[in-house]
Amino acid sequence: MTRRGLAAVAALVTSAVCALSLGNALYLYIAILMALVLLYGFISCFWARRTAFCRQSLSAPSVARGENAHLFLQAGHRCPLPIAPPRGEFLFEGQGGDCVFPPAPFRTQEKRLPLNARHVGQYPAGLRALKIQDIFGLFQMKLRLENTSGALTVLPRPFDIEKPRFTLGDEGNAALSRTQEDYNAPEDVRAYRPGDAMKRIHWKLSSRKRELLVRRFETPAPPDTLILLDCDAPLGGENVNEGKECLRDALCETAVAVARLQMEDGSPVRLPMYGARANEFASDNIAHLPLLQDMLACQPFGSGEDFARVLNLELRRMRRTGATVIITTRLDAQIVEGVTRIRRMGPSARLYLVTYTPDLPELLPYVTRLQHHLVEVCYVTPA
Repeated sequence: MTRRGLAAVAALVTSAVCALSLGNALYLYIAILMALVLLYGFISCFWARRTAFCRQSLSAPSVARGENAHLFLQAGHRCPLPIAPPRGEFLFEGQGGDCVFPPAPFRTQEKRLPLNARHVGQYPAGLRALKIQDIFGLFQMKLRLENTSGALTVLPRPFDIEKPRFTLGDEGNAALSRTQEDYNAPEDVRAYRPGDAMKRIHWKLSSRKRELLVRRFETPAPPDTLILLDCDAPLGGENVNEGKECLRDALCETAVAVARLQMEDGSPVRLPMYGARANEFASDNIAHLPLLQDMLACQPFGSGEDFARVLNLELRRMRRTGATVIITTRLDAQIVEGVTRIRRMGPSARLYLVTYTPDLPELLPYVTRLQHHLVEVCYVTPA
């Protein structure tokens, strides 16, 4: 019952008391009228609540950040008595709202609500409840709805960056020539072709087969690009509207931009995620980029492994790594030490610092130390 309904009950009780105490028929008529209004309001609201229904679905399960999706709604009721327009409680990206349906009975009313995908993540989208009121506003009942539309996944959108550079002389060709000349790793033999080096001829097998046979060696895979993403809660953004969400967007989109640039050339990419949802992406095929976007969108970015420890754990991968890209919102002495250790292991290193305040004096000593160890430092300012 609403506040207006409580006021109507108070008026009914007052009129009834006055009619009984004063014996005035006018107060009796007022009490009877108020009772009929209350009875009508309860019956119409209850009937509409019992016969109400709502169906909902999303236009797409996922969209890129900045694009629009739509939520399709179908609602109605089978109460012939007039009621107020039903209102739906709407939820998306943690923010609520209302949508109003026409009160026409025995009709399925359709609505299409636009969803502005502002931030990367996975968000429930749909109506939580349908509010039913009588025409006088005396009673209000809720129809709790299951979220049959599911969740909308907002994917990170890559942007253009400069291609990470491998360590000088290790673009893959040098490793290939070294492996071809390594006689300890033969893969197979083949017939001799004009122009083959004499030192690659398998003389013993050639004398046995009575034809020249040449050793074939395993073709080495190109070096990996290792992307180390800070999956802990972003640091900063407290004084900016939706600052934390924008920092997360920038983290995810920087990682996707690096991966896309490398996989377009067929270079293998590895991206381990040490967050609340531990996972790892590894591919050299650009067609797998949507999988990486979905994995990043589903990462909650909180309660993750300490990023300085992550850098130390990933030192074991440096033997097969040609370039390392570090993406984080924090920069301190431990992270600087971890990055410089990676650089000493051989691969090139680039650090993307995602921050609203790149000119902080506290960051300058850390940046200078990284640059002294030939680490490329780039700044990313969230949109």
